Amino acid sequence: MQLRNLNKKAIKDMALVGKIFKEEKDILYRRGEIKGEIKGRYEEAMEIALEMKKDKFPIEKIAKYTGLTIEEIQAL
Repeated sequence: MQLRNLNKKAIKDMALVGKIFKEEKDILYRRGEIKGEIKGRYEEAMEIALEMKKDKFPIEKIAKYTGLTIEEIQAL
């Protein structure tokens, strides 16, 4: 805040925003969290699929266990 050269009232007002606004309840914040969780699960499934493919598991089994499509697995 000091880098912006704000007056004391502006600094006080900005400090209050954090007490009033809870980002965890904001729909866009939650949507971003959910997207991040989905992306993380997808990346984890891709890593598992790659290891299973290296170990010569049948593609159909990899798809069943990871939830990935056969095309996604073949592309690995």
